[in-house]
Amino acid sequence: MPSLKQIRYFLTVADLGNFTQAAVALFVAQPALSRQVALLEAELGFALFEREPRGVRLTPAGAIYRERVGMIGNLLAAAAEEGEQLARGEAGVLRLLHSSSIPASSLMPVLEQFLARYPKARIDLDRIASETQIGEIAADKADLGIIRLPVLRRDSRVRLVDLPAERLWCALPASHRLAAQPTIMVAELQDEAFVSAVHRERGGLARLVTDLCLSRGFMPGIARVISRKTSLLNLVAAGYGVAVVPEHMTALEVHGVTYQPLADSDANAASALVLPLAPTPLAQSFADIMAERLLPRSTGKTGQN
Repeated sequence: MPSLKQIRYFLTVADLGNFTQAAVALFVAQPALSRQVALLEAELGFALFEREPRGVRLTPAGAIYRERVGMIGNLLAAAAEEGEQLARGEAGVLRLLHSSSIPASSLMPVLEQFLARYPKARIDLDRIASETQIGEIAADKADLGIIRLPVLRRDSRVRLVDLPAERLWCALPASHRLAAQPTIMVAELQDEAFVSAVHRERGGLARLVTDLCLSRGFMPGIARVISRKTSLLNLVAAGYGVAVVPEHMTALEVHGVTYQPLADSDANAASALVLPLAPTPLAQSFADIMAERLLPRSTGKTGQN
């Protein structure tokens, strides 16, 4: 099979119509250039050039061959450019994970800024439980995650970057007795059924809410129908119980659901970015944009292992 060097030599001779000029342009000795073109012709089994006293011209077969292989140079240049853009973090696919308690709608401003800054990049967005994200990113199945704390599992192959905490709100059926109050205390939910429940092997929002209730001396009651996804808001609307959610989730408008802020000073939900120890340029760029938008300039990023 012809080598890329032979094809490059052939195209240069074809463009200049002269072996001497082509040798100068390629910074090679003319005999070496002539030998490589001759080897190419032998490999192909037909002549590419008609040798003339003052230069060469393409044979009909050579003209067709030039037309077909001429695009190789452009493809190679494009491949090199794309590779360079990928290495600089300007192109490629960012595999981004997020927790269900961090709705995609709340990420849109960051996604839009990232895509505007890197127009040749794409994002593959997937909603996965916080605990699962740790393993996915550690195993290089994803580039970056946004999780809800706390998480029970840690992995030395990833690091966490804390994000600002959000106020917790209570999602109530619109007709609920507490719906008219401007704020709610966690203790007032003692007799309520919660449409979320703690998974014994996971942290996240449900565990945070359970710990908050336990600190007030009660275990949250479990509704007859529960969910660990944003569908829990539909259960609230249907009257199965209440849910405590981060402020970002209050942007999810569900008919029949009203939101009231929790007044307790410790009723806050923390979240974090999950990054591998050596993130891809795209992942680091996305993390930097989130830091620009969310983290106070005076404190910057803080990492955990």
